[in-house]
Amino acid sequence: MSKNFRWRGLTIAIFIVIALLYLIPSLPGGAPQWWPGAFPEESVHLGLDLQGGMHLVLEVEVQEAVKNDLQRAVDDIKENLREEKIRYYELKRDGINGINITIMSADHRDSFEDLIRSRFNEYELRDGAPAEKGVRYTLVLKKDTKAQIMKMATDQALETITNRIDQFGVTEPDIRALEDNRIQLQLPGISDPDRAKALIGQTAVLEFKLVDSKNSVDEAVKGNIPAGDELLYETVRSDKTGTINKTPFLVKKTAVLTGKYISNAKVSIDQQYNEPNVSLTFNSQGARIFERITGENVGERLAIVLDGNVYSAPNINEKIAGGRAQITGRFTMEEARDLAIVLRAGSLDAPVHFLEERTVGPSLGKDSINKGFFSMITGFVIVVIFMVIYYGFSGIIADIALLLNVIFIMAGLAVFEATLTLPGIAGIILTIGMAVDANVLIFERIREELKLGKTPRTAIESGFSKATVTILDANVTTFIAALVLFQFGTGAVKGFAVTLSIGIVASFITAVFIARFVFDYLYIKLNWKKLSI
Repeated sequence: MSKNFRWRGLTIAIFIVIALLYLIPSLPGGAPQWWPGAFPEESVHLGLDLQGGMHLVLEVEVQEAVKNDLQRAVDDIKENLREEKIRYYELKRDGINGINITIMSADHRDSFEDLIRSRFNEYELRDGAPAEKGVRYTLVLKKDTKAQIMKMATDQALETITNRIDQFGVTEPDIRALEDNRIQLQLPGISDPDRAKALIGQTAVLEFKLVDSKNSVDEAVKGNIPAGDELLYETVRSDKTGTINKTPFLVKKTAVLTGKYISNAKVSIDQQYNEPNVSLTFNSQGARIFERITGENVGERLAIVLDGNVYSAPNINEKIAGGRAQITGRFTMEEARDLAIVLRAGSLDAPVHFLEERTVGPSLGKDSINKGFFSMITGFVIVVIFMVIYYGFSGIIADIALLLNVIFIMAGLAVFEATLTLPGIAGIILTIGMAVDANVLIFERIREELKLGKTPRTAIESGFSKATVTILDANVTTFIAALVLFQFGTGAVKGFAVTLSIGIVASFITAVFIARFVFDYLYIKLNWKKLSI
């Protein structure tokens, strides 16, 4: 029996010490200077409502996604018509509704219609009436296809933004889709809102385009842009004077390689100029394309274009194998890091714009913390006083278990790196009531056994054994409900479910095991005769 007490006491002491070690970094001032690196260093994370941060509502411009899809279809149709040797006068996108095509010869009507119906069945083929030149057709995007493109644009934006925020290092962000192609973000602890907005909203369309060396850039600047080309600029800001210099580039419209083939992007330091740049690694398919393009265009320049801006246009001196490239552009370390994040996380198929922005300041967070903790302490004190008055010395034991219960909950939040929110504090307060409820069940059982004339030792054993089954049943059902809330809830509901789940486990341990150990130690080990309950 003595050995059993020793092991039970040692186990409880270890749990308490571990809990306190996890809570020390959360105390005012954080962990002390001498705090060993082997000990936990993470404090309890506070939610947006407690520590401040940003609340954003974005709208995904799904119409742009439809336009992009239609433009890709135009390019695909051009390629197919070229393969089938069907000549055309006109082939262009018609807003966000469809595509206008005028083929040159009526003799190609059947082969053209067969081509569209077999390869582009997401479009309705209309008209086919003779035009001033050739035969005119209209391809109308089907409603269900259009709706699917819009939904996918929102879903992709949600996933991409989530990836960017995760890599940005925000703890426990709340990101979810709303109605009407909108996305809500709550970002606790953001200290640089402008940087976060720039990171979220950047479309990050990366393209590699060949520079047209055969035609004059000067003529293009004057407006004489050859067919199949476009005029883009490289913008460079002088560090000394702050002036902006723009260098024009005449490049091919069609990108030979895009950012979708990127498998990784990271910041590196240029050895020659000691400036940060972004190193890219392509996947296997992208590496093969990059090797083929550089091999076929030795001596030409390849422009690296991000969101329509030329970042660099290096010469291709030889075939480049291995699937690696660099983006240079006189970045600051922060700019290079953010660019690497958006390239790793993927581009937005449709741009987003900010509908709502609220910044929760630290003063509001502090006020919320003070009110929340005042409520918790007030409830705790009232319960403590009631238990002592109603159950005497046994009530003091219950109060000790209750204090340990709160310590275990806070330590659990630190262990799992969960976030404490205002609803989470409400969950702790509810858990305090549930923990007391468990002790009440046990104490009333003990009282019943004492009334039957049993000794304190027998009454304690019988009271705990009979009440434990009831407590376990109640806690299991509540724990299942908390898990459901956590799985399917969002935001405030999850914050409540987290503390409730941890609190249920902690209250069961403190009420059934720790309080039982104290009673056993006093009335079995020390052989106390009188039971105050």
